Amino acid sequence: MPDPDAREPRLRRLLDVVPQVIGELELDHVLERIIEAAVDLVSARWGALGVIAPDGTLERFVHVGMAPPEVVAIGHLPEGHGLLGAVIDTGEAIRLPHLADDPRSVGFPAHHPHMDAFLGVPIRVRDTVFGNLYLTNHDGGPEFSEEDQRLVGSLAAVAAIAIENARLFEEQVRRERWSTALAEVTAALLSEDTVDVLAVLAERVASVIDSELVCVIVPDGDDDGEPMLRVDTARGAGAEELVGRRYPAADTLSGRAIESGALASTETDSPGESVLRDGPSAAIALPVRAGELVLGALSVYRRAEAPRFTDAERAMAAEFAQQAGIAIELTRGRADRARLALVEERARIARDLHDHVIQRLFGTGLALQAVGARSPEAAEAIGEQVDAIDAAIGEIRTAIFALAPRPGSGSSLRHRVLDVATDAAPGLANPPLVTFAGPVDLLVGGSLADDVVAVVRECLANAARHARATRVEVAVTVDDDAVVVTVDDDGVGMPDGARRASGTRNLEERAHRRGGSFEVGGNASGGTRARWTAPVAERSTP
Repeated sequence: MPDPDAREPRLRRLLDVVPQVIGELELDHVLERIIEAAVDLVSARWGALGVIAPDGTLERFVHVGMAPPEVVAIGHLPEGHGLLGAVIDTGEAIRLPHLADDPRSVGFPAHHPHMDAFLGVPIRVRDTVFGNLYLTNHDGGPEFSEEDQRLVGSLAAVAAIAIENARLFEEQVRRERWSTALAEVTAALLSEDTVDVLAVLAERVASVIDSELVCVIVPDGDDDGEPMLRVDTARGAGAEELVGRRYPAADTLSGRAIESGALASTETDSPGESVLRDGPSAAIALPVRAGELVLGALSVYRRAEAPRFTDAERAMAAEFAQQAGIAIELTRGRADRARLALVEERARIARDLHDHVIQRLFGTGLALQAVGARSPEAAEAIGEQVDAIDAAIGEIRTAIFALAPRPGSGSSLRHRVLDVATDAAPGLANPPLVTFAGPVDLLVGGSLADDVVAVVRECLANAARHARATRVEVAVTVDDDAVVVTVDDDGVGMPDGARRASGTRNLEERAHRRGGSFEVGGNASGGTRARWTAPVAERSTP
């Protein structure tokens, strides 16, 4: 029988430990206190507490007694095999005088200190084994007694209460943080202000789930047939350098999550996103959906030595991934609404120009002509002003056409000419002025329209390369007989005896094939005028 006098100090130490363990609410601190108390209670040399994951392996392993260099030398910590796994499987205490004598022992890895006497005791939270206490002594050290087993078992019962309290507290804190984070994301989704919802979401994920980096990753086309991904949003270590990075989707967690539409994890799928993280890391990637369509992946990274992702963290990440899908869809919807609003505003401006400005100018021109008829001495000057008004009306009509919504096919000759002028603008001192006269889109189509576009493009290119002009005007005029393209600039003009370049000869050949003509020479302003004509042989359907 154990000496009652020897038992009393140990019982007193157990009673002293109880309030220290129960008083802790941070789960990690609770686990550390428990194993420290167990080692002290039975005078063990080494001790550890393993937390059991849902799959039966160890998701956490808290230990005392080994110096940091020893831990580094050992490398990978136990995963719950051998005797550690036996305590997990049986849920019963195991006490051995010599650990190596038990057939369930799998030995020690390199650089591991040699351990002899062993005591393993399960920690039960209600009807579930939460984890196990493991205590060992060195060679020649004392064996663990039956009383040691009872004392550690009593400590395990107290530890179970402390762990349950800590878990409930941790769950409450997590739910509060989760609720706050979701409320902030929802507010960002509903906000009419310009808010980067994905950035808010990534920040909230990082604040709720222990992580080093959170990314929203989206598909970004193919490179030579290989699907590519792009980091749309990132928060955490090195985030600024990652945003916008493109990389192949093959053999990545995010690529698998997007392709399969299911969670991918370094715990079950490897390798991870090594293109984003230097060195090993623990990571999960969840698909971001809009209905059945997978829009991207929400990827969460933490240090490789950090605890595994819990079921609660996976559930939170899945909830945020759903929010990310909503955010992407809302962003697209807002962009579509903005484009529609722009189209509607441009259409309104076009209507106002047509219904009010042009009509007033036209009325002013008629009034001036009437004045000119009554005042012959001013008729010439008034006629010049009427011509200027007609030119202004032509320019406004071109602007109205440019403002009007474009057809889905994009095949209108007016639109094609305007697009060419827009493309040429960066090479000119000022954007070219384009005017149209006559039923351009009605009478000019097919290959004739292609020739007109080529003429405009070549003439504008020549003006950009050689003219050094400050003003370039393009006029496309169509009647029942012919289409005429005139390009005027106020540049340096053509030097005497200049030979025609290949581009100019090509325009001349295009005109001759159609029975038309092409002329290039000086104009009244001292610059250059190019005039290309071709008959309208047949009417084409717009």
